[in-house]
Amino acid sequence: MSKSIDTKIEYPVDRRGALKLFGFGAAAATAGVLMPSDADATPESAKKLIEKLSGTASYKSGKVTLKMPDIAENGATVPLTVHVDSPMTEKDYVKFIHLASEKNPNAEVASFHLTPSSGRAEVSTRMRLSKTQNVIAVAVMNDGSVFRAARQVKVTIGGCGG
Repeated sequence: MSKSIDTKIEYPVDRRGALKLFGFGAAAATAGVLMPSDADATPESAKKLIEKLSGTASYKSGKVTLKMPDIAENGATVPLTVHVDSPMTEKDYVKFIHLASEKNPNAEVASFHLTPSSGRAEVSTRMRLSKTQNVIAVAVMNDGSVFRAARQVKVTIGGCGG
């Protein structure tokens, strides 16, 4: 005569319950990511960031050209080009180009490291602008001098000012 042993294990959550919990967790995580956030960057935080990245609060004018549209009809993808007048030789070259924004969720947009091998002191990219604001470009030269340029870009949404 053989006895059967009941091997049924009881779990506090069944399979359907686990799937429901997983679904709720995924929905909550997605909602947290998709929630719009207020702009955390301010002109003061952008200024402090640029001072930290460039190592100075004193800038020279000239040499840096920041090319962006005056009006961006769609702030989701705004083209920009930064050109620095430099021969890019071993004796005179741009070490860094830093970009900052004054009203985006983060002040830091991008930093580019250049060497004489870069050939040209020019970078192009696209950035997202949450609203009308100033964009700042700073070039740090190999001799420690720092040049700055800023540009205000008006962001419109559907033809309305932002």
